[in-house]
Amino acid sequence: MASSREQDMSNTFDDVSPGGSPIMVHSRQKDFTPPQGEEHVEAIGAHIERHLGPVSGVFHEIISDLVHIDVHVVPATDQCPYLRLVTSGMSDLPMTVPAEVDADVPRYMELMVTLPADWPMSQDAFEDERNYWPVRLLKGMARLPHEYDTWLGFGHTIPNGHPSEPYAQGVGFDGAIVLPPVTTPEDFATLELDDGKTISFMALVPLYPEEMDLKLKKGAEALLDRFDAKKIQDVIEPGRANVAKKRFGLF
Repeated sequence: MASSREQDMSNTFDDVSPGGSPIMVHSRQKDFTPPQGEEHVEAIGAHIERHLGPVSGVFHEIISDLVHIDVHVVPATDQCPYLRLVTSGMSDLPMTVPAEVDADVPRYMELMVTLPADWPMSQDAFEDERNYWPVRLLKGMARLPHEYDTWLGFGHTIPNGHPSEPYAQGVGFDGAIVLPPVTTPEDFATLELDDGKTISFMALVPLYPEEMDLKLKKGAEALLDRFDAKKIQDVIEPGRANVAKKRFGLF
């Protein structure tokens, strides 16, 4: 699993992008480790329902490594026309954030994706990777910091493999960027727990190869400026405009 990041990290990195982002290729050194159990699943579930709406179901892991990752499903409502998938369990362990990084950077995180309201969510539908890949993406990214003793934060980009490949046949996206959720209520972004821990909720937004290249060459802000110009938010829309293609202007 390879990842490129805007922030420097204490780990040794393999290369630097033209935009100055360290590009890291992770190699796992850990054995399989059963998790201790989800510490805050009830608090996270209540937080999701308080801000996003009723949870219709939870995809539970049967076998978990390091942390137990569940995915909470929040159907579209009258207030929100999108389907939400939100993890719990990632925040059971702190991410390995380098000491020199700003103290305000989250150490505990959960991830989410936002999908069209009619995205197929049945077990039968998930036999087709074109339907299941957002769930796989969530689970893989939620475990990544703990597998490789690293971290995720604003503007970090993670390709799907090394070299990267599409998430599924016919899917143009082959990587993702970590961003604050912009289609959720503002208060959803953080959860303060009774034990003093603060959990940040971040969104995964998939990228086309050209958009990943743009981010690596020009930085996250250049990519987000293109998103803003085309009114692209954090909703996963298959076939959406590619903001780095020629018809939108070369970078």
